[in-house]
Amino acid sequence: MAEGVVSLTSQEAVIYLMVMTSASDGSITDGELRTIGRVVRSFPMFSDADEQALVETSEACGKLMASDGGLHKVLEAAAAALPSHLGETAYAAVVDVVTADENLDPTEIRVLELIRNILKVPDDGAQAIEHAARARHMTVDGVG
Repeated sequence: MAEGVVSLTSQEAVIYLMVMTSASDGSITDGELRTIGRVVRSFPMFSDADEQALVETSEACGKLMASDGGLHKVLEAAAAALPSHLGETAYAAVVDVVTADENLDPTEIRVLELIRNILKVPDDGAQAIEHAARARHMTVDGVG
């Protein structure tokens, strides 16, 4: 692990990535917060996670992000914590959160690219994940 990289569990790494992406446009919406909670409750990788620790983990992420070079510190810590077989799972969690508010900001798109690159998610995998997220957020009246 590189000097100064924060040590995270795989679960914390995904939470950090979700919080970082959500906050990248300057705010975290209620929909994004609800989606982070839903991901933690529903993704099998979180089956033994303490949902109560979510707030504490999110606050720790915010503190790291506020530090000098915080975005890159979060990316490095997450990449170091996540085994390669969880790269697409982490990317799916992040895409779910960022599409929750139905409004992709250019900054969020750039952060998604950084995450996809650092986790080595192949283009075809990323496209399938993004397509599935759009389908999940579609509503009866065709908005989503």
